[in-house]
Amino acid sequence: MSYEGDNGFTFEDVNVKHGFLRKVYGILTIQLIITVGIIIAIYIPTNIMTEEMKHISKHAEDWLLAALKTMSLCIAGFEENSPINIICLMLFTIAEGVLLGITCSTYEAQTVLIAAGACAGIVLILTLFAFQTKIDFTMMSGLALVLVTVLFFFGLFAIIFRNDVLDVVYCSLGVGVFSLYIVIDTQLMLGGKHQYEINEEEYVFAALNLYLDIINLFLFLLRIVNKASN
Repeated sequence: MSYEGDNGFTFEDVNVKHGFLRKVYGILTIQLIITVGIIIAIYIPTNIMTEEMKHISKHAEDWLLAALKTMSLCIAGFEENSPINIICLMLFTIAEGVLLGITCSTYEAQTVLIAAGACAGIVLILTLFAFQTKIDFTMMSGLALVLVTVLFFFGLFAIIFRNDVLDVVYCSLGVGVFSLYIVIDTQLMLGGKHQYEINEEEYVFAALNLYLDIINLFLFLLRIVNKASN
């Protein structure tokens, strides 16, 4: 049995596809374990930090974001050059873990746990939905890109005109957008009857996509839960 998408990439047989999925979810699991471990390692010590030190920690996100963008480009550039791609991915994951650790340290532990639980539940449901549904979400990649663009400019608007209601609307839109991306990126890995799929050699890229979808979903949920608890 073979599947071919309109982009010309082909999973030659079911065993190849299953092996590809094992690689993707194996890498993703390792990324999430590393990220959670780093968050815990940073969160516990920062509970004894002064408010001034926490304020400084918040501003550390700026240079970390720039570093993350650079490393994501590095991963894309070395996609088929193993083990360089794996090394870049792990460096990216560690940096992302530090960023998330700094971010989570500014929230109450209960808020972080609720957001993490909600994120895990949503990801599980959406993954099962993506595997089972007959609807082809890979055709919605253009729509998802438009929504991300809208989300970006809406975020700038929310920063300028600070308002709690506006912030909740912005975060809710973010949850919707990255929930859609989780379904799209999952179906891109499945191939088969979906119009688009990715090359079975692009397992690092696929894991990175899902990882970023989950992290962004978590961050938006974190802000929503924080607003609801205040």
